Amino acid sequence: MAKRVLIVGSGAREHALAKAIALGGADVLIAPGNAGTFRVGRNVAVRSDDVDGLVALALCEDADLVVVGPELPLTLGLVDALAVKGVVAFGPTRAAARLEGSKAFMKGFLDRHGIPTAPFQVFEDAAAAEAYVRARGCPLVVKADGLAAGKGVIVASSTDEALEAVRRMMRERAFGGAGATVVIEDILPGEEVSFHVVADGSRFLALAPAQDHKRVGDGDRGPNTGGMGAYAPAPLVTPALQAKIIETILAPTLAGMAAEGCPFRGALFAGLMIEGEEPRVLEFNVRFGDPEATVLVPLYGGDWLELLEGAARGELPITSASAASGVALSVVMAAEGYPGSPRTGDVIDGLDAPLEPGAFVLHAGTAQGEGGATVTAGGRVLTVGGHARTLEAAARMAYRAVEAIHFRGEHHRSDIGHRAMKTER
Repeated sequence: MAKRVLIVGSGAREHALAKAIALGGADVLIAPGNAGTFRVGRNVAVRSDDVDGLVALALCEDADLVVVGPELPLTLGLVDALAVKGVVAFGPTRAAARLEGSKAFMKGFLDRHGIPTAPFQVFEDAAAAEAYVRARGCPLVVKADGLAAGKGVIVASSTDEALEAVRRMMRERAFGGAGATVVIEDILPGEEVSFHVVADGSRFLALAPAQDHKRVGDGDRGPNTGGMGAYAPAPLVTPALQAKIIETILAPTLAGMAAEGCPFRGALFAGLMIEGEEPRVLEFNVRFGDPEATVLVPLYGGDWLELLEGAARGELPITSASAASGVALSVVMAAEGYPGSPRTGDVIDGLDAPLEPGAFVLHAGTAQGEGGATVTAGGRVLTVGGHARTLEAAARMAYRAVEAIHFRGEHHRSDIGHRAMKTER
């Protein structure tokens, strides 16, 4: 009998994982899913932050494995609640999820274990934070301690900007309780890399290093977003640098979490800044990145269900099939108004256009409209990509697929992978 897997979430990350797991023969459910996931499994209308509803669903469906995609249910303790009922889940416990759920905890953890990061201070008092900003000088980064829907990080180039960020977070509570405590840190120079490992509490498997593109516009201009595209492997990460990242950051992080009584199981995503050959931690995420997952999934050469279930059970399969050949690149097609207030409800045309081998279309902000049409339902609507022998070939494949799809107000970056293409040439 096929195993039954419940995937929690509704983004391109969850669509990518659902497709990969379904290809292995599993029976896949997605809660709540989107207009693409229902084609590879069965969508169930339970929100990803409804812990009780998700536990009840897993029990009702007799799920063999629950894969938790987004960070919020992890910080709410979904994995802990499932464990109480004997349900195996891929993702960290609530205690381990503090690496993302609390920036103050994360920075303190790095300090305790000697893991390289930017100089920082943590404040619970607004006046003290303001005094520090005036004394330290800018540029600085002001971060709300808790989850703030990706909006709680302000890069301030002037003292006035930093003071305004502190005022909004701590005095006006623009992000609610998430900004009651703030972390203020120096800006790190260098180039950013996304480095993922899958861990089972004691061992881990490194996936391909990736780079995403946060700014909404070409040339890395405009406001920050949740990510406008990604590619992997990133040539910036040489074998020697990867070994250093593992030795100085990932291995001590996972060992430190175990030593502090909260061993990490799941996907640990280190956002790193690389200057020269020296990596330092910008942030940790306790789940696969999105859009990074869309390029990591095709580059893993093994069985995704075996990998995720093994990690969840503390029995990570370390096999020679840890990497596929080639390069993957993906482009986010966004709705009008994103990253501000996105327009929704527009019909998406071209989704039935044939795809060449290696190309893929993954849904995120989509829903089924009247008459069965697929309509926009969020800011990042689709992630469209290609897996090819070279980065330039993957980019051409991705953009050919993008050109076939249309919806009102759609916008995307036309330069995904531009940094690495200079290296490839």
